Formats: sequence, structure tokens, C-alpha cells
Amino acid sequence: MHIEPGIVDGAKIALSWATAAGAGAYTLKLAAATLRESGAAALAGRAALSTAAVFTFFEVLPHYPVGVSEVHFILGSTLFLIFGAAPAAFGLALGLLMQGMFFAPFDLPQYFVNVTTLLVPLFAVRALAERVIAPGTPYVDLKYGQALALSTAYQGGVVAWVAFWAFYGQGFGAANLSSVAAFGGAYMLVILVEPIADLAVLAGAKALRGLERSGLVTKRLYAEA
Repeated sequence: MHIEPGIVDGAKIALSWATAAGAGAYTLKLAAATLRESGAAALAGRAALSTAAVFTFFEVLPHYPVGVSEVHFILGSTLFLIFGAAPAAFGLALGLLMQGMFFAPFDLPQYFVNVTTLLVPLFAVRALAERVIAPGTPYVDLKYGQALALSTAYQGGVVAWVAFWAFYGQGFGAANLSSVAAFGGAYMLVILVEPIADLAVLAGAKALRGLERSGLVTKRLYAEA
């Protein structure tokens, strides 16, 4: 996952330090709540599994450059539904860092741009879930429409942040507008896949009730909020 090198550079990159710091602070707040609810071992285990999943999404699943960035099947709403917001956030941040360190070092200068782009939509999914999922509904019982709403929120958020960084860094010239439009159009196709992936993973989790006591999935996957 990367926005093309040079899209945001020079003094402008400093804004990404501030946005990433805000996202990091909110992640720590969510992590503290998870620690109180489930303990350190559960948080660490979920974060590790989420990181491995994100790294797999980035490096194994199909991905290709389009316009100002690269299209990936990140499956952010899936991570949220299985592991919870804080472990998913750690997984996205650490998986992105591992990708940069081992496979795409040219991405590292844009790390804070990219981590903001991945985390803030995740927090939007968390907020939306509180609205579209009734308090007494375990995630394994979600309907397609609910999964679609969460997926649209995440993928739409990613596209919106990429567009913001592109316009912030390079302005509103015709070439930049075209590149952003091409990326947005290609990326929103992921919405056709992610709700189905969400429901397939949730169906698998529903069949594996033993995970409920493992600490490796969010309690909300099976239990009431």
C-alpha cells in the first residue's frame, strides 16, 4: 500500500506526522480499553494475527498500481470484525511498516501518509458499526447490507484520504485529477469483494465456536456488546 513517492514531499510531509500522531494516540486509547477488557495476551495475540493478515494482504493478494497509488485488497472491515479496532489498527500499522522495510523501502518516507490513510477509515468503521449493528447482535450474525456498509465506509475512506494527499501535494491540475479519478474508480471495485469476504470469514468463525474462549478474536464476534 503506498501513495506514489513525490506526491507529498518537502515541508508538506509534516502534516502527515501530525495526522499519524493523532491516529496513533487514538489507537492507544482503544488499546487501553482492550487491555482492560481482555488482557495483554489477548491484545498481543490479536495484533500479531492482524499484522500477519495485513502483510499477506499486501504481498500475496493481487495488487497493482493505478494513478496516484496502488490498489490492494486490504479488507479493513474484516480485520475490525474479527480482531477488534485496536488490534486491527496495530496490524495495519505494523504490516505496512514490514512491507516498507522488507519489500518497498521507497515507501518509508511516505509511511505516515499511508498509515493515516489506513487507520482513520478504520476508526470510521468502528463508529459506523455502533450505528448499523444493534447492541445485542454478535458480529457472526451480520447481514450482507451491514457488511456492505462497513466495507463501503472503509474503502471510501481510503480513497478519500488518498485523494486528499494527492490534491494537497500536487494541486488540482488535469493530470492529477485524472490520476486520482483512475485510482478511485479502481479501488471502489474492492467494495464488490469485501462484503462477501466479510460474510465468508464470519461464517467460518461461526462454525468455529471454540475461538470464543481463545482470546484471539474480539469478544463481540460471538457475544453481545
